[in-house]
Amino acid sequence: MDPYRIVLADDHALLRHGIKTIIEGGEGMVVVGEANDGLELLEVLKGITSDMVILDISMPGLRGIEATSEIKMIYPDIKVLMLTMHKRKEYFYHALSAGADGYLLKEDTATELFSAIKMIREGGVYVSPFFSVDLKEDVARMCRDGGELPVERITTREREVLKLIAEGKSSKEMADLLFISAHTIRHHRANIKRKLNIKKLADLIKYAIREGYTSDQ
Repeated sequence: MDPYRIVLADDHALLRHGIKTIIEGGEGMVVVGEANDGLELLEVLKGITSDMVILDISMPGLRGIEATSEIKMIYPDIKVLMLTMHKRKEYFYHALSAGADGYLLKEDTATELFSAIKMIREGGVYVSPFFSVDLKEDVARMCRDGGELPVERITTREREVLKLIAEGKSSKEMADLLFISAHTIRHHRANIKRKLNIKKLADLIKYAIREGYTSDQ
């Protein structure tokens, strides 16, 4: 039987090496490619055959959630496991909305990685044990409230605006760069603040920088 082929994407080479060592210490799996960020990952996938991608959320260039959306659109059969340090539920829901098949916390890698890969490989969805109680509550609430996920997704255009906000661009500069009106920019900014539940511009900038929306992170 052919080995299960996995590609790793994380901007920390040492972490990738550690994950690769764990994976190849098991049976029937091999790491066939590595990438530093989401854009490089998409290039890597063009030249190889892969069964699964394991990637981080916070990467430069193209972040993990956006990369997941691209992967699922171009390569729908490739499984995606998000490996991240982020414990806030909204990241988990954004990852699943983008098409991720699993969400594993980095702190659980040593004990849960093989379980996550096995569950996803067999057609399941893996969720880190950290989220189990909260997710049960959210599922109950979701059923009561009409079946909507408890988070709104930021659109691709809103991500572009958020990146420019993090880089300190004014509304006029953003409008010129994106070829849209300043009024539309203000509309996007308002939607971003509402979806992220952030009211102050300074807090929005801090959020965008922390989550890797700046081009130099």
